[in-house]
Amino acid sequence: MKTKFNINNLIRENIKTLKPYSSARDEYKEVTEDMVFLDANENPFQNGVNRYPDPQQNKVKTQLSKLKGISTENILLGNGSDEVLDLIFRAFCEPNQDKIITLPPTYGMYGVLANINAVENIEITLEYDFQPNVDEILRAAHTNAKLLFLCSPNNPTANSFEAYNIEKLIKNFNGLVIIDEAYIDFSKEKSWIARLEEFPNIIVTQTLSKAYGMAGIRLGVCYASAEIISVLNRIKPPYNVNELTQLKALERLSNPQDVSEEINKILQQRDWLISELKNIKFVTIVHPSDANFILVEVDDANKRYSELINKGIVVRNRTTQPLCENCLRFTVGSQIENIKLITALKAL
Repeated sequence: MKTKFNINNLIRENIKTLKPYSSARDEYKEVTEDMVFLDANENPFQNGVNRYPDPQQNKVKTQLSKLKGISTENILLGNGSDEVLDLIFRAFCEPNQDKIITLPPTYGMYGVLANINAVENIEITLEYDFQPNVDEILRAAHTNAKLLFLCSPNNPTANSFEAYNIEKLIKNFNGLVIIDEAYIDFSKEKSWIARLEEFPNIIVTQTLSKAYGMAGIRLGVCYASAEIISVLNRIKPPYNVNELTQLKALERLSNPQDVSEEINKILQQRDWLISELKNIKFVTIVHPSDANFILVEVDDANKRYSELINKGIVVRNRTTQPLCENCLRFTVGSQIENIKLITALKAL
């Protein structure tokens, strides 16, 4: 039976007593043009990036707050989602003591970060329908497991986990449930950020790399309770999101209609690709997709991958992953790129 959730029971002892670094810009919330800043040892000659960026990225958070309908105190930004995930490890997992649970096949960085932070990774393979094995996960949860990672829509399988499975895990897991929603904008499912107040033990991560088309600026977003965000803010680097990233993010977030139009085009192309892939003679299974990519089983993944490389088309070979034998992962590209892919496949 799950005990009443208390975030203090999960925080590492040294983090509880940690005094965070206070940067020069943390001391001033209101900045006016006529202020003279002689506090941060910056170069005084203006070139657009000679000053340190806002350490709390307040303008970006305010824009996200409007778009998502969630308070800025529930938002943390990172240098890509990978930094956000690493902060979670460092705040809550004691090296060589605590454990996490992941559900392969899934995003590989969870395991990498576990190794970096000296945290044991308990792997519970997904069921054959790519859904979580809830009973097995909860049995494993009684072994000092602090974090449970749910990637939904999942990479590389492209499916979303059933909401009732996720909810059962949230309600019965005594640690933190991290729901990685990197592909949520392409999904028919609703984001779990709408239920943060209901479930204080969830952390939802999203990104501007996929639907927003800004992989190059490296901006990840974490949504969680104000208490969890406060803990992560305590240990994040002072200027982890640079000025250029903040400016480009603001520009993109201020034009949600453009993003929506691009998402619709990607979804249309996804449907077209799925229908075309089913007609390729060596394709055995085209798995359903709730993301901007498609997992496809072929007769010989290694062979077909090499053949596509020779034709100048780079896809992802996932055949070494659990449940993904002879599977290739195709990102949904532009219409021209997708036509090239299908044409190449038909010619093999």
